[in-house]
Amino acid sequence: MTPSPATPDATPYVPDPRRWRILIVLLVTMFMSLVGVSIVNVALPSIQSGLDASQSDLQWVLSGYALTFGIVLVAAGRTGDILGRGPLFLAGVTVFTLSAVAAGLAPDPTSLNIARFVQGVGSGLLNPQVVGMIQQYFRGRERGRAFGALGSVVGVSVAFGPLMGGLIIETFGAETGWRWTFLVNVPVGIVAVVLALLWFPRPLFIRRAVAAEATREPTSPQPMQKFDLDPVGALLLGFSVLALLLPFVESEGSAWAWLLLPVGMLLLGLWIIWERSYKQRGGSPMVDLELFRTRSFTLGTIIAGLYFLGVTSVWVLIALYVQDGLGLSALQTGLLGLPAALLAAVSSNWAGKRVMDFGRKIVIGGIISAFVGLLLTVLVVQLEAAGILSIWWLLGSMCFVGLGQGSIISPNQALTLAEVPQEYAGSAGGVLQTGQRIGTAVGLALVTAVFFAILALTDWTTAFTVAFSVIGLVVLVTLAVAVADEKRRGRLCACRSAAGPVAPRAGGPS
Repeated sequence: MTPSPATPDATPYVPDPRRWRILIVLLVTMFMSLVGVSIVNVALPSIQSGLDASQSDLQWVLSGYALTFGIVLVAAGRTGDILGRGPLFLAGVTVFTLSAVAAGLAPDPTSLNIARFVQGVGSGLLNPQVVGMIQQYFRGRERGRAFGALGSVVGVSVAFGPLMGGLIIETFGAETGWRWTFLVNVPVGIVAVVLALLWFPRPLFIRRAVAAEATREPTSPQPMQKFDLDPVGALLLGFSVLALLLPFVESEGSAWAWLLLPVGMLLLGLWIIWERSYKQRGGSPMVDLELFRTRSFTLGTIIAGLYFLGVTSVWVLIALYVQDGLGLSALQTGLLGLPAALLAAVSSNWAGKRVMDFGRKIVIGGIISAFVGLLLTVLVVQLEAAGILSIWWLLGSMCFVGLGQGSIISPNQALTLAEVPQEYAGSAGGVLQTGQRIGTAVGLALVTAVFFAILALTDWTTAFTVAFSVIGLVVLVTLAVAVADEKRRGRLCACRSAAGPVAPRAGGPS
C-alpha cells in the first residue's frame, strides 16, 4: 500500500558525508543545462543566417526543447524515485551532452530541431533528479543552503549565457558562431559525468518499492522489491501536458492547435481518475494525489506557477524593446541584465541560508521587490521616451527584479518540498517544475500577444507599459497566495504552541 505523502518521515536522519561533493556535481550540471537554454536566445539570428532557417524553424528551436522537457519531467522524477536518482541523472546528462554535439554539427534546420527535441528529453531527465537528490541528501538548514546554492547557479548561468553567446558569435562570426553555442556544453557535460561516476554512492542502479523507502535509513542498503512505474499514468500525464503546452509554445500554429486545450484538460481529468483507482487497487501511482492535501506543497506549486507565468516574460519584453524598438545590440541587451542576474545569485544564496528561520516571509519580500522593479522599469521607459533619462537606468530598476527572483524561486522550492516525504521527492519536484513550465509557456504567449496587439495600435512605449502592467497584475495575485500561505503557517504555529512542545521534524517547517 502506498504511504500517504502527507505522513512525516520519521526515519532518523544520518547526514551522508558525500553530500557536498554530490551537490557540486548537481550544480555543475545545472549550470550547463541552464547556460544551454539561455545562450540559444541570442544565437537565433546566427542560426537563421547560418542554416537559412525560417521563422518557423527558429520557433521550434525553442519550442521543441520546451515541449519534450515539460513532458518527461514527472515521469523522470518518478523513475528516479524507484530506480535510484543517480542513473537517471547520468542518463540525462549523457543525452543532453550528445544532443548538444548533434545540434552543433547539424547540417540543416530539421536536424537541429531534432537535436533540440532530444536535448529537452535529456534536461527533463536530469532536472527532477537534482531536486530529488537535494531533498534526499540534505535536511533542515542544510537543505535551504543547498537550494540557495542552486539558485545562485541559476542566477549566474542566466547572466553568463547571453554574454557568452554574444562573445562566441562575435568571435566565430554569424555563419558558424551559433554552432559553438551548443558545443561549449560538451566539456562541461563530460566533466559532470566523470565526477558523478567518481562521487555518487554505489550501487547506482537501485530497484526498490517506494513504500519501503519511508522506513529506511538514508545510508542503509535499499531492497530489491516491487517495480511499479505506472506507465499508463505516465502516458496520460505526458499527453495531457503536450496538449496543454503545444498551443502556447507554437506561436505560429493554426487555430486548430487551440482545440488541443480541452483535449489536454480531458486527459488531465482521466489521469486523475486513473491515479486514484490505481492506488485503490494496490498499485503505486506515478504521483500520489494525496500530495496535494499537503497545503505547503499545493500553495507553493501555485506560487511557482504564477510567478513563472508573469515574470518569465520580463526579459523577453526588454529584449524586444531595446533591440527592435531602440536598436541596441544583443551584447548590450545582455549587459542590461547582468547586474540583476548577479543580484539574483547573491540573494538566492542569502535566502537559502535563512529560509528555515523566516519561511514564507522571504518569498513575500521577494515578490514585493519584483513588483517594485516592474514599476520602476515602466517609469524608466516612460522617462526615456520623454527624453529625460537614458535607457541604461534599467540597470538599476531591474536589480529589484533580480533581488526578487533570488528570494522567490529557491526559497519557495525548499518550502514547497519541506513536507514531502523523501520517497516522493523526484515526482513532487517534477510536478513543481511542470507547473513552472506550463506557467512559462502560458505567460509568454499571453504577455507577448498583449504586447504585439497594443504595438499594432500605438507605439513601443505604450505596448511595453501595458504588457508590464499585465505582468504586475499576475505578480500581485502571486503575492496574495503567498500572504495566504504565511497566514496559514502562522495559525498552524499558534496551534502547535498552544498544544505544547512537539518533536522536531527533519523535513523543515510546515
